[in-house]
Amino acid sequence: MLTISQLTKSFGGRILFEEASLQVNRGDRVGLVGPNGAGKSTLFSLILNEAAPDEGRVSLERAATIGFLPQESAPVGDETVLELACAISPEMAHAQRVLKSAAEDSPEHHEAARVFDENDGWRLEPKAKRILAGLAFRESDFARPAKALSGGWVMRAHLARLLVQEPDLLLLDEPTNHLDLESLVWFQEYLRSYQGAILIISHDREFLNALVDSIVEIAHRRLNRYRGNWDNYVEQKAARQEQQMAAYKNQQREIASLQEFADRFRAKASKASQAQSKLKQIERMEKIEAPLAREKTVHFRFPQPPRSGHRVITLKDIDHAYDDLVVYRGMNFEAERGQRTVLVGPNGAGKSTLLKILGGVLPVQRGTRELGHNVKVGYFAQYRVEMLNPRQTVLESVRDVPNPVSEQTARTVLGSFLFRGDDVFKSIAVLSGGEKTRLALVKLLLDPPNLLLMDEPTTHLDIGSIDALITALAQFEGTLIFISHDVHFIRAIAKNVLHISAGNLTPYAGDYDYYLEKSRAISARAALTAGEKLQNAQPEQTAATKAESSGPGMREMREQKRAEAEQRKAEAKVKRDREKRVRDLEMHILGLETRQKQIAAELEKPETYQTGGAAMQLNRELMTLNEDVERLTREWEALTAENTQI
Repeated sequence: MLTISQLTKSFGGRILFEEASLQVNRGDRVGLVGPNGAGKSTLFSLILNEAAPDEGRVSLERAATIGFLPQESAPVGDETVLELACAISPEMAHAQRVLKSAAEDSPEHHEAARVFDENDGWRLEPKAKRILAGLAFRESDFARPAKALSGGWVMRAHLARLLVQEPDLLLLDEPTNHLDLESLVWFQEYLRSYQGAILIISHDREFLNALVDSIVEIAHRRLNRYRGNWDNYVEQKAARQEQQMAAYKNQQREIASLQEFADRFRAKASKASQAQSKLKQIERMEKIEAPLAREKTVHFRFPQPPRSGHRVITLKDIDHAYDDLVVYRGMNFEAERGQRTVLVGPNGAGKSTLLKILGGVLPVQRGTRELGHNVKVGYFAQYRVEMLNPRQTVLESVRDVPNPVSEQTARTVLGSFLFRGDDVFKSIAVLSGGEKTRLALVKLLLDPPNLLLMDEPTTHLDIGSIDALITALAQFEGTLIFISHDVHFIRAIAKNVLHISAGNLTPYAGDYDYYLEKSRAISARAALTAGEKLQNAQPEQTAATKAESSGPGMREMREQKRAEAEQRKAEAKVKRDREKRVRDLEMHILGLETRQKQIAAELEKPETYQTGGAAMQLNRELMTLNEDVERLTREWEALTAENTQI
């Protein structure tokens, strides 16, 4: 479907591609990887015909459609969220605007209605609602102006538009950056059954492992394809590099031998012709390039925070609610020096709320928050980038801390987070969202607190920057509590897991693999949003939970809490069952709609009508499918409305 042939492209005086080729067929799921600046975004621009190759060609199968989701921003006008999701083409978007504004008896309205009908507009809306719900939009959001949303939600709405459009080729640039965990799981499952081809740039290794069937790496100005997912790519690349290094060394030995002969005998008349022949032999060789050196890990020793007391922070009998929504009632928590704890649990369970209470970002409504001896708290969230001074340069900002490091040290660390060369003199005002996130991380790591709280720290980071962050946190000697949907990052960092569901905190004194074993999860990703308490697990009691279970007058309180917890658990189960049915319905409807398209394509073929009864049978099946889709869509809408009210 997509063919890239002998592509050569230079940008900014540097050759990005040289005689690079790639074939993408229908149904392919391809992950595009490469270091920062390798040319991933340029390749997308070439495919979208926004840039022209210097040599070679990029061709798309006739009538094939492309859908593109950029990494950080996409345009939005006066349309509602639902209208944006249904705007599958410029013509359709225009028709929707006219239908809203023009008089019903006007020629403009009639023409817009024709375009709307030709694009199955009435069928698009139920589909768009299902997809928007999967991406965590509430029904009350559908009529909201899209421009009133934050940037991340605008990107979700555009992602919904692409999924409604169902282009033959999806180009996705870091699509998971703007998704919460449950939306990410839904999106991942949706793409598994997507009929078109997918070419995706992503830093999420678990996402690539679950979705792609090949990895294309940009290296040596070529597009090198590896069959399988991310883990397969890592293994195959290591094997290829060993083979290439052996071949490179053998060739270099041969070249050295030939050169030595030529240097020794070129001055002798009897051997001059042989010496010249050896030199020509060297010239005729197709040179083997040395394998690209693996990106160096950071060997710099990061500054360490002052040592805190053994007990770092304690929460006692904490109540917290948002109006009528009770998140915690009588919650107790304690962290000890050196712990590295990841918070897991379903959306809305209270993970971010707990992190904000620990960080002092949210005031304690009831109960007490006690810091241990010599504790300095640092809270890192996406909004931390707003604390950067836009008038400073990158280098000035990094050194503008209470305990500044030398310029050489600052530039070393900035380089590991992809601020290299003159990048350190960029003004913060011109940095992208991802660059600001990286800069905020560098500032934090160069002057770290001894209690570090992090909410999705890998968002907007590429794979190299994530590895640099892992290296830095591996050296960190303080206490770390964090939330993340990056399974690779969690496995590399977490030594403890705290499961949060329906206001209940359940600690597990083991790493993430220990937690997975106890949860019996179907996947490492699914376990992050598990809602129920895990069976057969043996969580250890902290000092705070032990204290809660003793003392006079506690029995009645425990009974009351147990009853309230059981009620919350029952309500949560009802909602989970409904959500599961919603997901099942979405997948079922998607399958039926796919079959509808297949039948419609068969009915357009002349040969269908040459076989007796074939067309009639297909039409009957299509009528049944239409009825099933309408019935299941009504059930989906009813369940979605009920879940919104809970």
